[in-house]
Amino acid sequence: MRRIPISDIELARAGLDDAVMLTPCSHSQTLSQITGANVWCKFENMQYTSSFKERGARWLLLSLDDASRRQGVVAASAGNHAQGVAYHARLLGIPATIVMPVNTPFSKVTRTEIEGARVELFGNDFSEAYARAQELSAKLGATFVPAFDHPLIVAGAGTVALEVLEQVPDVEMIVVPVGGGGLISGIASAVNARAPHVRVVGVQSETHPQFAAAFSGNEYVSDKALTTIAEGIAVKTPGELPLAICRELVEDVLVVGEEMIEKAVAYYLEIEKLVVEGAGAASLAALLAFPELFANQRCTLIVSGGNIDLRVLSSVVLHALASSGRLVRYRCLIADLPGQLAHVANIIGNARGNIVDVEHHRDRHGVAVRDAILEVSVETRDANHAAEIGDALIAGGITLLDGDN
Repeated sequence: MRRIPISDIELARAGLDDAVMLTPCSHSQTLSQITGANVWCKFENMQYTSSFKERGARWLLLSLDDASRRQGVVAASAGNHAQGVAYHARLLGIPATIVMPVNTPFSKVTRTEIEGARVELFGNDFSEAYARAQELSAKLGATFVPAFDHPLIVAGAGTVALEVLEQVPDVEMIVVPVGGGGLISGIASAVNARAPHVRVVGVQSETHPQFAAAFSGNEYVSDKALTTIAEGIAVKTPGELPLAICRELVEDVLVVGEEMIEKAVAYYLEIEKLVVEGAGAASLAALLAFPELFANQRCTLIVSGGNIDLRVLSSVVLHALASSGRLVRYRCLIADLPGQLAHVANIIGNARGNIVDVEHHRDRHGVAVRDAILEVSVETRDANHAAEIGDALIAGGITLLDGDN
């Protein structure tokens, strides 16, 4: 039987009391209406480093004796664990070296360095950074701080569940993003001891479903280097301890598409007015992808982190606007004559559309010499409004090419 004793998790909670934030767990009426579940959100993205990772990192660092603290610590991370280790190592006066994959978002690298850690960029993914960190740990005589596969890390993460069970006493399901498994195994251990009737479900991206495959007793093999918006849970090899705990205590680990994760990030931004990274939004993505599994259930979604690169966030916003019909590109075939641009603009303006971008092309294949293609990006209220503008353009004598997108 592999699980973290509840006494260890309670001890971790007492040790973290003055160093880690008791994050809010709020009911969302709008997300409940959208998903069909009764949704509560545990906002771990509101921690100082914007991630739950602080909990396990701080708890392990507190366990070090004076000699180990002087020797320092080494960790490998795509970002959130790095910041948690760097921040709490600085507070405790412990030298820290963090190895991060070379493709880690700049924002996460910068935040880690700001906290005083020495950052080394190495490898194309977490696995390669992990191997390098272990090498450095041996070379420096420093303590290696795992991101998830350690009893103290799991116990620290499990303190999230103790808070949820107090904040939402009648919770029926807890939905957790899964990478290496430290968070969900800690939550499952605490829930099993305190409220065994509560179901714990994990979520991964379809681009990196290694934990889900291992959980089901399969092996995921891919020869493709796939990218993901949820890089915080893009872990190739599940933790041995977390996997053993989850196989015993977790109901299921679901796999969701990238588009659903993007949509979830956009919902948090627009509805909850909070910035959530892809990994942190995976739990909401599960409700969007599998509404029948969560219908009418009191679900607490663990919003595990909020460290998202601004360029990625910008792309998510634009995709969300386009998919909802609020940002539409009309490709108009017009006569190459004076006044045509003004004519199109007047039609759109009269229909209460807001033009945000215009491109004028005379050199497209198949377009007559005296014609041109005008591509107009327009902000609209919704898909119905976008269709109304398209109809108005056609009624005004404008030919639309390839529909209205």
